[in-house]
Amino acid sequence: MAKKTGLTKAPPKPRTADEFVMAGRQIQPAAGEPMKRFTLDVPRSLHTRIKKACADRGEPMADVLREILEREFPR
Repeated sequence: MAKKTGLTKAPPKPRTADEFVMAGRQIQPAAGEPMKRFTLDVPRSLHTRIKKACADRGEPMADVLREILEREFPR
């Protein structure tokens, strides 16, 4: 008779880096368009200023930065 350990099968691992990053997130694609992620290195002081300004406005950093990018790079 096989010994039961109470362990269950591990959940499947994400297939891509994007799936890994987005796992468990509730980000809605803009106008049904798939989202992509990129990494941007900035000085700590700039990150702090952006984060503080966004917190003061009550807006997520990602939303504010997406708006800036849309203005800078219109369709």
